[in-house]
Amino acid sequence: MDIIEQIKPKLLLHVCCAPCSSHVLELLEDEYDITVYFYNPNITKEPEYEKRIAELKRFVSEAPFAKNVKIVEETYDPDTFFQMAKGLEQEPERGARCYKCYELRLRKTAQYAKEHSFDFFTTTLSISPHKNATWLNAIGEQLGNEYEIHHLYSDFKKKNGYARSIQLSKEYNLYRQDYCGCIFSEEEAKQRKLSCK
Repeated sequence: MDIIEQIKPKLLLHVCCAPCSSHVLELLEDEYDITVYFYNPNITKEPEYEKRIAELKRFVSEAPFAKNVKIVEETYDPDTFFQMAKGLEQEPERGARCYKCYELRLRKTAQYAKEHSFDFFTTTLSISPHKNATWLNAIGEQLGNEYEIHHLYSDFKKKNGYARSIQLSKEYNLYRQDYCGCIFSEEEAKQRKLSCK
């Protein structure tokens, strides 16, 4: 590791999947010493969880701009998500349940970042046009203040970020899911498909 690598600020980047990480890693790798943090108890089916973490590991190993990126995988624990979602099961996608889910994942990220002396934390979630970047950044700022660690403001979908993630997904033949991971979004995705037939 050269001197330039050593002086880069340490960033803990919460990652939900390989496609969402693709453009974000490409964008940030010059400026930060990045560790990706895979904490997603919202992925409620274990085969789906295993597929997403495997794709993330493959992508990080293959993409030249991710060669120095480290991966931390938290324990698979969907019960945490179901406990959080109690009473919010009937909420629509992008509603109160999603807000609480963002908060759940970002809180764990901020805690880990603080405990392991990172300089910044953020999430790839804002690259999706289906995710509310205003909420994500407000939660990040609040948790940053609470844990006394810098939250890196992000809206990665801007400046063609989402389009670039699709392009990179094709280039690396990444598995792209059509729902966030929880059984509620999976059911909504199924209903959308049925209504299009």
